[in-house]
Amino acid sequence: MTGAPKGAMTEAPKGAMTEAPEGARWRTLYGRRRGRKLRQGQQALWEGLLPRLAIALPAAGEIDPAALFPRRPAEVWLEIGFGGGEHLAAQAAAHPEIGLVGSEVFENGVAKLLGEVDRLGLENVRLFVEDARLLVPRLAEASLGRAFVLFPDPWPKLRHQKRRIVAAPLLDALARALKDGAELRLATDDVDYLRWMLERATAHPGFEWLARCADDWRRRPEDWPPTRYEAKAIAAGRVPTFMRFRRRPRGAG
Repeated sequence: MTGAPKGAMTEAPKGAMTEAPEGARWRTLYGRRRGRKLRQGQQALWEGLLPRLAIALPAAGEIDPAALFPRRPAEVWLEIGFGGGEHLAAQAAAHPEIGLVGSEVFENGVAKLLGEVDRLGLENVRLFVEDARLLVPRLAEASLGRAFVLFPDPWPKLRHQKRRIVAAPLLDALARALKDGAELRLATDDVDYLRWMLERATAHPGFEWLARCADDWRRRPEDWPPTRYEAKAIAAGRVPTFMRFRRRPRGAG
């Protein structure tokens, strides 16, 4: 779930990355980094709390995400584009034994999550405030127990679809980082992006779709916390869809 308004685009920050046509290198990150000015309390958390939670990429080598936490968690889960952070905060509160890593470039969304981390006293959250596609390839192999890409920007115009994050390069990186049997959860309220996600995820050799019945993707699982974006989509007459994939065992088949 992206924090920036859908379709918003500004000049990209220098050095940021984004989705490129499948098989090509990532290029400039599209979308906004800033919205309205942070409130005083949000700015204080940005300056005081974020430095304690922020992940900095080392110059070289792999990252063991479990080592990012003061006490090694049972597993680490990754949410890419956490938007306002409702889902990530709810998962962190419900699973104190799990380490939650969230990636989001939109500063107002990061600030909202920082507020929840502070309010709930969450100790099991770490944040990467750059494009997740810089982080995921650096994670150690089989180091994640679950990954979420929820309501990413669908970039509906044909000429913009190369910017969609759910594509072969990210799926390859996630397949490497996820443990055998780990879940990848995807959500969208855009019908065309639903087809796009299903085509690419079901065709990927690392994943199998966990659909239990024909309309399974229409129902959000009980352990999948709702978000404000989902509520807005429903209010606007759009139908949210929820997909669960499992990382196939390495070497199978």
